[in-house]
Amino acid sequence: MWLPILFLMIGIALGFLTNITIPEYYSSYLSIAILAAIDTLLGGIKAHFTHVFEDRIFISGFFFNITLAVILTFIGDQLGVDLYLAAILAFGLRMFQNIAVIRRSILALYHEKRKKRRVIKGKS
Repeated sequence: MWLPILFLMIGIALGFLTNITIPEYYSSYLSIAILAAIDTLLGGIKAHFTHVFEDRIFISGFFFNITLAVILTFIGDQLGVDLYLAAILAFGLRMFQNIAVIRRSILALYHEKRKKRRVIKGKS
């Protein structure tokens, strides 16, 4: 669980500490890369809650998703077609699915802790 949060904190810190301007031409590339990164981060958090997290899969998926999204955006630019919209749709759907699983997992953990407290209070 600590690896996705670490990467998130590093990214936020770098964003606030640097004053880098991105040319407008590259804004679609950067936005799709950020979307892919957030999708991977949420996937890592979901994997942690479902007890299937593996750091190698997380790191390789992180770079692979970003690379694939940027290549798709580049090919779309070369063809004059907005192919990045396909990546936005795919990552957006996965993000909402991951958030739903994370939410359910957090609620289940909360419910389980409440249930344990009731059992402990009932015994005393």
